[in-house]
Amino acid sequence: QACTYPCQCPSQPARCPAGTSHVLDACGCCKVCARQLGELCSLQQPCDHHKGLYCDFSKMHGGSGICLAHEGATCDLLGKIYHNGESFQPSCKLQCICMDGAIGCIPLCSDDLRLPSPECPNPRRVKLRNKCCEEWVCAEGSEDRLDTAMAVFREDPAHKPELNHLQENCLVQTTEWSACSKSCGMGISARVTNNNPQCRLEKETRLCMVRPCDLPVDKTKKGRKCVRTPKPRQSLHFEFSGCTSSRSYRPRFCGSCTDGRCCTPYVTSTVEVEFRCPEGDFFQRKMMFIKMCSCHYDCPRDNDIFLATYHRRMIGDHV
Repeated sequence: QACTYPCQCPSQPARCPAGTSHVLDACGCCKVCARQLGELCSLQQPCDHHKGLYCDFSKMHGGSGICLAHEGATCDLLGKIYHNGESFQPSCKLQCICMDGAIGCIPLCSDDLRLPSPECPNPRRVKLRNKCCEEWVCAEGSEDRLDTAMAVFREDPAHKPELNHLQENCLVQTTEWSACSKSCGMGISARVTNNNPQCRLEKETRLCMVRPCDLPVDKTKKGRKCVRTPKPRQSLHFEFSGCTSSRSYRPRFCGSCTDGRCCTPYVTSTVEVEFRCPEGDFFQRKMMFIKMCSCHYDCPRDNDIFLATYHRRMIGDHV
């Protein structure tokens, strides 16, 4: 179908399924839900280029094509082979995709938190019949659902905190950042905090890069077990989901350890980084910047995102 101008787009943006990109159509008009591997595509319904898919018009007729993946490595998960660009669900709790030999997944179940309250002193997450995701219940054996995480306030028997005093009465609780989800390249780190105006426990994420996947390994000096934390000689732009950071950075990366241990971030800071996309959009994401690395034996297992026992934590932000 040919493009028509002026552009006419729906007043409400399209709501896309989990794991589906929101992209600009080929006419440069409207944001639409990207077509996935094997689905029909057109100028108005482009394929998900973030996943390396393209619209092959030679396979179909009448102005429509079919989404195919560029050549890339397959993925092996627990003995099952997935093709490059293929989406799959290893369980009802995960939506995954194979991207040139690497597997990326997003959770389909929320991992919200709940603290005890006078109304519900013993909240529990239970598996309900015919439901995939666990849900919070209150009383023993009942299914009184709890929807949101509870705010945490200082004990003040005289009065409950008013709305405009939530922040000053809030007992701020923040966990340490989790380890980066990838040992090289762009990954995700997470923590839980109630440091927000509503004083509610929320999961907070940031981008992280322990080291580039093509980082050259420096030689260690005699008698030392750790390679120094390297800095790139030239500033670089970060890339995330097909978008590029607006400004360039000279981040510090973790080196390696010569005695078989893993070298990972130990002291970090968090900075807001702006990304600009080919479609013209821009957004900001928190990103980890490394101050110090350390060597240890608690190493992650390669390509084992579902069975990983890697629980090492990083020290929180240091200014």
